[in-house]
Amino acid sequence: MNLSNLKPGQQGTILKLDSSIGPIRRRLMDMGVIPGELIKVEKIAPMGDPIEVSVKGYNLSLRKGEAKGIEVQEVVA
Repeated sequence: MNLSNLKPGQQGTILKLDSSIGPIRRRLMDMGVIPGELIKVEKIAPMGDPIEVSVKGYNLSLRKGEAKGIEVQEVVA
């Protein structure tokens, strides 16, 4: 499952970042989007892009294409 499949309020544990997301991969890792971290979808824009997520206590806004490159395992609360 990838991050773009989660709905607002759902959480997941990051499993891996796909190399297909290109140069943004390194920037995401620098901001704490790394395997093993918990990530939560806060909200999704009406047209589905961008997706606002919360990781390590701060919010990031990602394009849907970028979110598809982040593999997660859903965490059920």
